[in-house]
Amino acid sequence: MILAIDIGNTNIVIGCIRGEEIAFVERLHTDGTKSELEYAISIKTVLEIYGIDRKELEGGIISSVVPPLTGVIRRAAAKVTGREILVVGPGVKTGLDIRIDNPAQLGPDLVVGAVAGIEEYSCPLAIIDLGTATTFTVVNEKKQVIGGMIMPGVGVALESLISRTSQLPKISLEPPRKIIGSNTVDCMKSGVLYGNAACVDGMIGLIEEELGQKVSAVATGGMAKYIVPYCRTSIAMDDALLLKGLKIIYRRNR
Repeated sequence: MILAIDIGNTNIVIGCIRGEEIAFVERLHTDGTKSELEYAISIKTVLEIYGIDRKELEGGIISSVVPPLTGVIRRAAAKVTGREILVVGPGVKTGLDIRIDNPAQLGPDLVVGAVAGIEEYSCPLAIIDLGTATTFTVVNEKKQVIGGMIMPGVGVALESLISRTSQLPKISLEPPRKIIGSNTVDCMKSGVLYGNAACVDGMIGLIEEELGQKVSAVATGGMAKYIVPYCRTSIAMDDALLLKGLKIIYRRNR
């Protein structure tokens, strides 16, 4: 069994992988003020909640888009597991054929998502990660990563809207009663949920137009469960996509 951790700007996704099975997927809030010991306690607690015996863990792997936390959490995970922790980055074998201007610029999260996407879904493929940012990674029919798009995430855009307007309140992300809202809160909910869903649909349409062929689509990330149900395009939801990618990369580097 291996420990897999994906460090994002908003959440840290933690999971354990036993063979081909994802034992669990859990999220912690990303906190740059926490110490190595505090993160070790958090990781240990999550393992205990899911009944994972630390002696079962043969190793671990991390992907991170928060460089100041990478070393902290790597040491915390090593402290909990007593094993070496691999970090996705230069020198790590991924098996990806990256065809962008500067392959080194492809973020570790996008690398990991593409590795899992190619393994799990048919190509050409659009991988949509709805997190702090909303990212689209495009893989062509030859299983080559050819590029993508980055836009503000659902939560980031909503926080910006609220902070820059004096009369708009904070809202929950429950669906409005109808698309055309008749009060401020429902108007905001409709704009956030249906607006972002329409954006995802539109971007997939543009990707297909540029490629000249239909694409499969898979979505992951903390905001996927709020947005994908309102998309008109057929999009698979895979909350464990990044953990699956980490599993594959770990095995390629054993």
